[in-house]
Order: sequence, then structure tokens, then C-alpha cells
Amino acid sequence: MTGSPWSATTGSGSGSRDRKLRDEDLTLDGEVEVIGALCDELGADRVRLLGGSSGGCAATAFAARFPERVEALLLYGAYADGPGITRPEVRDAIVAAVRSHWGLGSRLLSDIFLGEVGAAERERFARFQRMAASAETAARLLEQVYRNDVRDRLPLVQAPTLVVHRRGDRAIPYRLGREVAAAIPDATLVPLPGSAHFPWAGDAEGVVRALRTVLAPESSRTTSAVEPAAVLLSRREREVLRLVADGLGDREIAEQMVVSPHTVHRHVANIRRKLGRGSRTAAVAEAARLGLL
Repeated sequence: MTGSPWSATTGSGSGSRDRKLRDEDLTLDGEVEVIGALCDELGADRVRLLGGSSGGCAATAFAARFPERVEALLLYGAYADGPGITRPEVRDAIVAAVRSHWGLGSRLLSDIFLGEVGAAERERFARFQRMAASAETAARLLEQVYRNDVRDRLPLVQAPTLVVHRRGDRAIPYRLGREVAAAIPDATLVPLPGSAHFPWAGDAEGVVRALRTVLAPESSRTTSAVEPAAVLLSRREREVLRLVADGLGDREIAEQMVVSPHTVHRHVANIRRKLGRGSRTAAVAEAARLGLL
């Protein structure tokens, strides 16, 4: 289940482009009530709850308010501090562009949401946004994204929680996902490479593998319900990482693994990129913090 949309302009229960939003449509309490009503309608006493982007706020709020109903909480590209997404002047400029010039605003949001994609794909998504919502609806939904704040509810979450976030996410900065994972008791953070905000853009398979560890653990190749190494680094990269952590250089690792130093150098570069660290030492420290060693 998901508590809300991936973005301000592709859902949030807005339905038809012509539907008029009510004030209660734009509150966290209202979204929590919707999740509860849906669970009741489905006869689901306990659920594994998935929240993406601003939907992560609603999912978190529901898990904090009804801990007995949430078996597991999965958050992708999520945040708890809406005002902290970007600077006030940037936020105001984006909302103003969306409200006053929806053609320009929709293209701006496409650039933010999709990451590294071609111009044709960005333009297709911009057209889809304009078909799905009016300028005023999109602006009001975007304002809600920036207004959401569930930081005080994070410590109240009791369900096992998996937080998946791309390091280069242009819409919701990675630091906000890291803060969510740090504030929820015993949450597991799985950082992924990439800049796209939408889970189906970029390396969608990596997102699926991460979420499957909780949603379908019986079909996952991991040995633990939440094992970030299985989705972040390849088996070969984990072997190289362990040898780097032991203090071996590229040539020594190459001799031990019977590969070329160039191959080892490439693996180390990939490890540093995926862990978001500029040096071998920093990458090892980050890997240890994430439980990859």
C-alpha cells in the first residue's frame, strides 16, 4: 500500500484534472484517515505499508498513530522535514512557476523528478502533468509537499522500517532520507546510486531488489530481511571492499583475486561512487556504518 503520490503533480488523490481540491485533501491527518479507511475496506488488520516521496510522510504518520496495524514500513525517496527540502526562495520560485506558467513549471518539475533522461521523455512527462492537473491544483499539492513535517512522529514508529533513497535524488535530497532512517528506531537505510526521484526511472531494478527484501523476503536472495549489501554492492565489489578494509592495495588485491590491477581499480571506483565517498578510507568507514563489512 502507499500513503500518497510520488510527486505533487501525479496523484495525491486529485483524480480528474477538473476536480476541486478541498482543504481536508491537503492535510496529513486527512491522508492518514484515507489509509485507515482503505485498510478497513480491504479487511486488512495489519499491513506492510509503502510510502514514496510525500507519501512517506503519510505512511510514517499512520505507522506512528496505529503501530498495531503496521507490520513493516517501507519508505522510498521519503522525507520528514518538508521545509528542509530546499531554501525558501527556491521553493517559492518553483511554486510560482507552476502556478503562473504551467507549461514552464511542468518542464521544470520534469527535470527535477526524472534525473538523467532524454529531452523527449522529459517533454512527455511534462505533458502528462498538464493533463493530470491544473496549474492551481499542482501548485497547491506542491505547497503541501513543502509543508509536511512528521519529524516528531519518527521516534514513535515501532514497525521494522526500510528506507531506500538515491544519493543524487534531485527532488528530495538524500540527507533527508538519511535523517528519517536515523530518527526511526532500528531503521535500515539502503542508499542507491542515481539521480531520478521516481523509482521506475533510472535503475528501477535496484529499487525493486531493495524493497523486495521486506515485501517478498521468501523470493529474495538475501539472507536477512534487510541486508543493504545485497542491493547496494555486487558480490565482487563486496569481496574487493573487504580486502580494501584489510589495508591491501590494488596490486595486492589483484594478486589475491587473480585479476588485473586495472580491474581492481575499477571496482574500487565503483564502490566509492555507490557509497558517495571520495577516498578509499572514507568508503570503508561508510561501509562499516551501513553494516556492509
